[in-house]
Amino acid sequence: MTVSPKTIAPDTLIGKRIVKMDAPEKIEGKTRYIHDINLSGQLHAKILRSGRVHALIKSIDVSAARALPGVHAVITAFDVPDMRPIGVAKDHMPLKGERVRSERDEIAAVAAESVEIAEQALKLIKVVYQDLPVLADARDSQKSGAPAIHADKPDNVAMRFDYSHGDVAQGEAESDVVLEDTFELHYVTHCCMGVSGMIAEFDASGNLLMYSNTQVPFLHKREFADYLRMDPSRVRIIQPPIGGGFGSKLDIYPFEVICVYLARLTRRPVKLVFTREEEFLASPTRQPVLLTLRSGCKKDGTLTFRQVHTLHDNGAYTSWGATTPFVMMQTFSSLYRVPHCDYHTVAVYTNNPYAGSFRGYGNLQATFAIEQQMDMLAEAIGMDQFEFRMKNAQDAGEVTGQGMHFKSCGFKQCLSTAAEHSHFQRQLEQNRNNQKAPGSIKRGIGMASTLHVGGGAKIHPSDGCGTILKLDDFAQLTLITGASEIGQGSETVLAQLVCEELGLPISRVTVVNNDTAITPWDVGVHASRTTFIAGNSAIGAARKAKAKILAAAAAKLECDADELDMRGGYVIRAASGEALIDLPRLLRQLHFSDKAELVMTTFYYEPPSVHQDKGFKGDVSAAYTWATQVVEVEVDTDTGIVKMSRVTAAHDVGRVLNRLGIEGQIEGGVVMGQGYALTENLMVENGVMRNPNFRDYKLVTAPEIPEIDIHFIESMDGEGPQGAKGVGEAPAICIAAATANAIYNATGVRIHGLPFTPERVYRALHGQGEQPSWERT
Repeated sequence: MTVSPKTIAPDTLIGKRIVKMDAPEKIEGKTRYIHDINLSGQLHAKILRSGRVHALIKSIDVSAARALPGVHAVITAFDVPDMRPIGVAKDHMPLKGERVRSERDEIAAVAAESVEIAEQALKLIKVVYQDLPVLADARDSQKSGAPAIHADKPDNVAMRFDYSHGDVAQGEAESDVVLEDTFELHYVTHCCMGVSGMIAEFDASGNLLMYSNTQVPFLHKREFADYLRMDPSRVRIIQPPIGGGFGSKLDIYPFEVICVYLARLTRRPVKLVFTREEEFLASPTRQPVLLTLRSGCKKDGTLTFRQVHTLHDNGAYTSWGATTPFVMMQTFSSLYRVPHCDYHTVAVYTNNPYAGSFRGYGNLQATFAIEQQMDMLAEAIGMDQFEFRMKNAQDAGEVTGQGMHFKSCGFKQCLSTAAEHSHFQRQLEQNRNNQKAPGSIKRGIGMASTLHVGGGAKIHPSDGCGTILKLDDFAQLTLITGASEIGQGSETVLAQLVCEELGLPISRVTVVNNDTAITPWDVGVHASRTTFIAGNSAIGAARKAKAKILAAAAAKLECDADELDMRGGYVIRAASGEALIDLPRLLRQLHFSDKAELVMTTFYYEPPSVHQDKGFKGDVSAAYTWATQVVEVEVDTDTGIVKMSRVTAAHDVGRVLNRLGIEGQIEGGVVMGQGYALTENLMVENGVMRNPNFRDYKLVTAPEIPEIDIHFIESMDGEGPQGAKGVGEAPAICIAAATANAIYNATGVRIHGLPFTPERVYRALHGQGEQPSWERT
């Protein structure tokens, strides 16, 4: 069909496969990460860590280090009298002066002319320790005589969470089948390709500038201002491009405080960047959990109750890992229709590494237990596992016992789509029948689903995001957003949403999102919130700009603004698509008229979610996302090796915005879940990390990645931007649980602990117990 040059045909950016806006710079090696940034007069910092798991510090001698040429500062806890504890529970001193509680503890720090000099200076520092008893197993933390990790917490309890709805005793009485199992979840770490680092600098007026990889720049700004007792207006954070976050950069950490203090002392910019080994040793982990789940159902397949007790290894200090029960309880209470639920957890101090936020935020651990018991309950009553799940899956409009309102819900469509495309029921029966057949290679298939927040979570006073939008004289658009880009592709999606409203090609957009002195407030990257919340904010600013432009065009064309639209860089007649005036010309006429007017708008979006009450009840997210993943495996019963051959993933994403980007999110999440299930294991033995490197910490590599068949359920969430929901965390959550079910389908052996290493699987298959002794802490 030939289109008149004066007619602009309808088109859309929504659902297209659009390359990330930052991809060309990264592909050509032009992206400047924290490693690549150097300021004039910059010093380099290094930290001396204890290397002791639990000990008293008897003395620290830094005189030789201070005397080394090229050293500008050496600090210990005794040199910084105003240093205060940091972290979620304010129990973590950045520099330790009297006692160390883990091998990663920071004892002293050096700022020098070069990294090499700083490292040499560390070797000159002499520390005398007196070792103390080590508490390395969370199960021992509350036993009589257990050493107290913190004197003000003699019971070693960092946090407790208690939640209930309904009456569990009634639910158990109504049950025809009751199961109880204990599951052991292990340490893994984030393995961001970009290690932790920052640069701190004070200007002549005492204002602080930080080049920081934080995921929460505005919260970081506020925390540092409070910590240093400064006016927040005097703290500025610039985010360089970030080489991965996954939750690891959510908290305030000792190295950041140390870097700031060195910059203040030396009056020079100070740069502190981890080595790869240091990234393993000093970064937060995914929290180990000992999880006991008791649940029941009726003969007809109706779930009756869940009762849960979890023990979390908090490590030596409290970071965000201790708060993951906030999300876990949502899964226990509301993944499937659960009329009665009771959940109690305790996070306890040990001398192990402290746990932080990690993609899925406790949901991988919770789902691992729930979805195994879903299979086990179905088997106990003789019901098909898929049908059992369908019977208990929720529909749109339901409100759970915890108060979560599922205004959109594609749960059943996820289940049926994943089952259909994987031929789940047929394969399940075939594999079950082949368990006793000759040959060591057994095939299995397993299913698991997830519920996760898809529109943020109302944790802080505001879960909102601001946007500033500016159009220049040539219709080039600058989108200034509070939302951070940490590799997830948010700036591309935001540009799409704005261009869709304004009828502009995405090439016309520049996104500014990396400087707290310029961008408006946003709470940060977490809780799968950015597309949903920043997207709504961007659309709001774009609609205000569009209204302003069309009003000006209507006045010029002497027509009603409702008759006009914007498309292809023109103001058009809405009914016919006829191009009436090109946008750059209209904007110049606005800007350079006698009564000049700029097209510059702002919008702030606060989601309709609510803070939960003291009983943890309330509609905490503006939307909820669902997924079902089916995993197919091959198990070699002679060696215990498990090979993941295929994953079928069906995700309720509300609406697909950038198909290329969302496929990448699903694929990346699947591979992260695969590592959690099969290969990744941060070995911590008696408080000592045994494999702080990529040689011994086994990440999944390209040849091991399974075929991934992705399907999107578009439930068109009414509150979401163009109907979309957040999807960043969900793809990683189901894989381990589905893998456990697949191994059982292949072998008839149920394994309750992770990871499914050859050693663990072999021992389970041959009746030797699941876990070899060397894996225990």
